[in-house]
Amino acid sequence: MTIQSRNNVTVTGQGPVTMLLAHGFGCDKSMWRFLVPAFQDRFKIITFDSVGSGGSDLSAYDRKKYASLQGYADDVLDILADFADGPVIFVGHSVSAMVGLLASIKAPELFTAQIMVGPSPCYINDDSYVGGFSREDIDDLLDTMDSNYLGWSSNMAPAIMGAPDQPDLGMELTNSFCRTDPDIAKHFARVTFLSDHRNDLALSTVPALILQCSDDLVAPREVGEFMHRKMPNSTLHIIQNVGHCPHMSAPTESSIAIEAFLKAILKVSS
Repeated sequence: MTIQSRNNVTVTGQGPVTMLLAHGFGCDKSMWRFLVPAFQDRFKIITFDSVGSGGSDLSAYDRKKYASLQGYADDVLDILADFADGPVIFVGHSVSAMVGLLASIKAPELFTAQIMVGPSPCYINDDSYVGGFSREDIDDLLDTMDSNYLGWSSNMAPAIMGAPDQPDLGMELTNSFCRTDPDIAKHFARVTFLSDHRNDLALSTVPALILQCSDDLVAPREVGEFMHRKMPNSTLHIIQNVGHCPHMSAPTESSIAIEAFLKAILKVSS
C-alpha cells in the first residue's frame, strides 16, 4: 500500500512552498475546494483524506494506531516525506489542527507555519477552562452516536456547519457524515472529543494562526483566546461567522486572514 492510496492524496498548484490541507471530523478533502483557488497559483497544494474518511483505504484503519491523534500526525509526516517540496504550511480544520500541532512538535524543521481553523485542544470544560461542553454533554453525544449514528449525523451536522443562510452546506456535511463508516466514525469521535492537548500548546515553536468564528458551537471564542495565551508564537483572528467551518461558509474572509498572516510570516522567513 502506498501513502498515496492510503490517504487518497492529491497534489495541485505550483510554487516553492507547499501548503498541506487536513480536513476535520466526518469530512474529506473536497471540503477545501472553496479555499484552494486562492492559493494554488503560488503554492504546491496537497490535499488528502485521513484514514477512515473519504476515499482513503479503509483497510489501513488500525484502532490501536488511531487510538490517539499522534497516529494521524505520523500519517501527515509520511505524506510530507513523499509529496512536499520546500517549507510547509499546514492548514488543519478542527481536530486536524491538533494533528498538525503534534506533527510540528515532532518535526518542527519541516514547517514554516500552521493555520488552525476552528481548533480546540480540549472540548470539555475544566475548572476555569471553557471547552464548550461538560463531560456529561460529551458522554451523551457519544452514547447517541453509538445508538443511532445516522440520526446523530442528521441532527448534528447542520448545527456544526452553522451558516443558516447556506442550508446546502449543512446538507453536504450531513451527507459526508453519513458516508463515513459508522464504526470508524464512532471510534474517531471518542479519540477526538476525549482528547486533551492543552499541555502541548506551549511546545509549539512554529508560527500559528488561530482562525475562529465569532459564533461556533464546537470551538467557542474562549478556546481560541486560551490557545493564543498558551502558544508562544501565535496570532488569533476572529471571523464574524456562525458555524464551525469558515473555510466553507466564509471562504473569502478566511483566505484574506490567511493571506495577511502568511505575508507577515513568509516575509520574516525569507
